[in-house]
Amino acid sequence: MKKVKKLMKYIGVFIIIFLITALLFPTWTPHVKGDNSISSLEQVDINGSGHEIMIRGKDKDNPVIIFVHGGPGCSEIPYARKYQDLLEDNFTVVNYDQRASGKSYHFFEDYSNLSSDLLVDDLLALTDYISEHLGKEKVILIGHSYGTYIATQAAYKAPEKYEAYIGIGQMSDVAESEIDGLNFVIHQAQNADNIDDVLYLQGLTEQIKNGDTFTPRQYVAKYGGASRLIDNPDGNNIGMLFSSEYNLLDIIRYNYGISYSQETLLKDVIKKTLPTIVKKLELPCYFVMGNYDYQTSSNAAKTYFDMIEANKKEFITFEQSAHYPQFEEKEKFYNWMCDTFIK
Repeated sequence: MKKVKKLMKYIGVFIIIFLITALLFPTWTPHVKGDNSISSLEQVDINGSGHEIMIRGKDKDNPVIIFVHGGPGCSEIPYARKYQDLLEDNFTVVNYDQRASGKSYHFFEDYSNLSSDLLVDDLLALTDYISEHLGKEKVILIGHSYGTYIATQAAYKAPEKYEAYIGIGQMSDVAESEIDGLNFVIHQAQNADNIDDVLYLQGLTEQIKNGDTFTPRQYVAKYGGASRLIDNPDGNNIGMLFSSEYNLLDIIRYNYGISYSQETLLKDVIKKTLPTIVKKLELPCYFVMGNYDYQTSSNAAKTYFDMIEANKKEFITFEQSAHYPQFEEKEKFYNWMCDTFIK
């Protein structure tokens, strides 16, 4: 009995040491090979709030991409390296955690003024910082999912800052998109003979039509409307823990941030849909959509694409992908980026 108690004591001490180490372990982003390469992970003050910025690429003279992550609150820094390795050969890739998201969530900061408009202002200020830091007149702006809600407005407000706008999982009319998603999951549940799911989802129809709620994302994921060729990378706490860019404290920040951000910001996308805000873009505009995307409906995005005015625009469909075509078919996305932007 004494040996068991002693063993339990040692195990308890080990667990405490492990947790403290994981909580405070230094974070970094691995070196990128190349004479003019860049690989940095740092906090930068943007509009009075600390923003975590990761910059990676083999040659700082390459075209610069700024990725605007989705969610709200779903940082992509913990897993971005896994999917952007090809891009780093010919582009300098910037990922950042938005205000109150991931490593940019600060426990004692006042976020009572958090809004989509503020995130747009942050993105414009961050663009200025990146352009000066890397010596670029213009950068390529890419929004993903909720990030398109922010990035589309930034491109509309300051087209002179960007070489082009790319919307991946482009947001559009929310009610139309959510009904598309709902019809998809109901149909898939019927095919799978999951009657309980069918009845539950059918019961949400009026709320979704009225813009009171979203099609539950766990059902969209369950029936293949979120990701098909990869596991859904967002919210994978275990995966984050094995990322050199995040430690346990950062994972705690991530979960606090996503909860607060979604509660605060999702109201905006329902009340002020993108087609009512941005009807014209004065720069090249590309919508990149997965054929099976039912988190941000490809059909609804095409309706918005047909409506929006732009001096150049293109709608690109990735036939095998859902909501993450840039990750699910990363080779195809890389080749398209090179064909489009590498002169």
